Amino acid sequence: MNGHQGTGFFISFEGSEGCGKSTQIRTLAAALERAGLAPLVVREPGGTPAGEVIRNLLKHAPEGRDLTPEAELLLFAASRAQLARRVIAPALADGRVVIADRFLDSTTVYQGVARNIPAENVDAVNSFAAGARLPDVTFLLDLDPAEGLRRALVGRNAPPDRMESEALEFYQAVRAGYLALARREPARFRLLDASLPAEEIAARILTTLHNSGHAAFERIRA
Repeated sequence: MNGHQGTGFFISFEGSEGCGKSTQIRTLAAALERAGLAPLVVREPGGTPAGEVIRNLLKHAPEGRDLTPEAELLLFAASRAQLARRVIAPALADGRVVIADRFLDSTTVYQGVARNIPAENVDAVNSFAAGARLPDVTFLLDLDPAEGLRRALVGRNAPPDRMESEALEFYQAVRAGYLALARREPARFRLLDASLPAEEIAARILTTLHNSGHAAFERIRA
């Protein structure tokens, strides 16, 4: 992790459906609030008025049911471009901690690996949309895809959204893609076993941040 002293700290959470990202993000945000850090939590797709419209199209709207992989890729990128420039970059410039529920790695894996879009095309779109600032640390919550889908859908009153409706093979490809990314970028990724108790995962996240060397996290403890 590079730290970016004085220019904020950018954290992203990645993983397939049902891996527990939302729980860990809420837990981390609460811990940082208690430490007086006032983190900014954003989500992808979404996080801006335009991005939320795109999110609805990608996940829920009937008009999005027949999207081609290429259209899907570009819609995710459009949402990210708006979020990165209008929300994330200004917050980091103000020295804030930003926590993103997904960022460009989701596109690399979901649209690139699982949708079979050539990696060079995905990388070019990602680079253009996200800009120069990548997350300082990315927490990847790894879980067996079948268990993840079971968790995602248990107790739900609403039907699965468009992404949750994909076949198990799709999510097996997603998991393989994430693990390959983590191996390729070990300095940025922190791989976490999402089958562990949530409290243990949260403690490991806080320990990683405390040991990052960034002054903002000196006051937090697992």
